[in-house]
Amino acid sequence: MTPTKSQVRATIVAARRSLSEQQRSAEAAAIARHLGEMVPPGSTICAYVPMGSEPGSAAALDALEERGVTVLLPVARADAAGAGQPLQWGRHRPGALVPAPFGLLEPPPPWSPPEELARAATVLVPALAVDRRGTRLGRGAGFYDRTLGLADPAARLVAVVRDDELVDELPAEDHDVPMTHALTPGRGLVALAERE
Repeated sequence: MTPTKSQVRATIVAARRSLSEQQRSAEAAAIARHLGEMVPPGSTICAYVPMGSEPGSAAALDALEERGVTVLLPVARADAAGAGQPLQWGRHRPGALVPAPFGLLEPPPPWSPPEELARAATVLVPALAVDRRGTRLGRGAGFYDRTLGLADPAARLVAVVRDDELVDELPAEDHDVPMTHALTPGRGLVALAERE
């Protein structure tokens, strides 16, 4: 029997939580190195602040800003019914993040509308897993599903995952926006095949 998305999510979250602090730090440093190699100074990137056991670090975002990269971070809000809305974007400034809904950190205002995503040549997307066809498994809130369609068609949509979270196949739904790449600590930037 094929596991459900909820079962896959629970398995991956448990595996991430079992990592030692040393493993997390080593993986975060590797992702920071890869980002430094793949994002040129003067470019714009949409990223996010990793939370909990997510791979990556806020320090990697600080390093990009210090190299002259414009780093835009998401601002996540839900409507009155609790449904995730398209993400707004705020400019990252090292040391200026503030607590936000959903236990996240975000830049303080001013914020730009969701369409600001189209400025980015690279969009880093949080993921629990991604398959070789570009299907991303997120946490299920729908913020990115409602936003990624606004990206420049030439932009790299990059799911940031651990090495063993790049898998052969995940269940896909019609509303899923396929990723073009995965970024893992050990493999770096990996091009993904487009879904048919």
